[in-house]
Amino acid sequence: MDWIGYLSEALPGAGENVLMMAAIVIPVMIVLEVARDLKILDWIAQRMSPLMRFFRLSPQAAFPLLVGIIFGIAYGAGVLIEEARSGRLSWQDIFLINIFLSVCHAVVEDTALFMAVGANGLVILLGRFIAAILITYLISRTAWLQRENLRHGVPGAVKAAGGTGDNRC
Repeated sequence: MDWIGYLSEALPGAGENVLMMAAIVIPVMIVLEVARDLKILDWIAQRMSPLMRFFRLSPQAAFPLLVGIIFGIAYGAGVLIEEARSGRLSWQDIFLINIFLSVCHAVVEDTALFMAVGANGLVILLGRFIAAILITYLISRTAWLQRENLRHGVPGAVKAAGGTGDNRC
């Protein structure tokens, strides 16, 4: 195999891809950090809290879910861990947020990256949201989740409004 020929073709293409990703990711992260500092994300999360009932999540679950959807798994996990340690989230909240975010995270960044290589951004965005909503909704209604809540000692396991306020980790 001609390693020099291989590297002379692969490295410039890889470098272009890295630069294209940086040109998308860096501005997005700057805008999102500014939005976080200006408490815009807090305002949006507050407006989302009624929607949390659809997934049987507490209103406190809105902020970590929103952060994970926008910023991605790494940053969302940091917020989720902090919220869990503080006792503001139940075991069910943590579990269902993880289910949703495993399918639908970093939607701004990921969609932009896929669009940069020719994908249809709307199809990707809608597909991920629909799949995440459907999977999370179905799991939130399972008898298995009720049993797990009981096993984890969650009082009033699986109430439609996301708990009684005393079901903390």
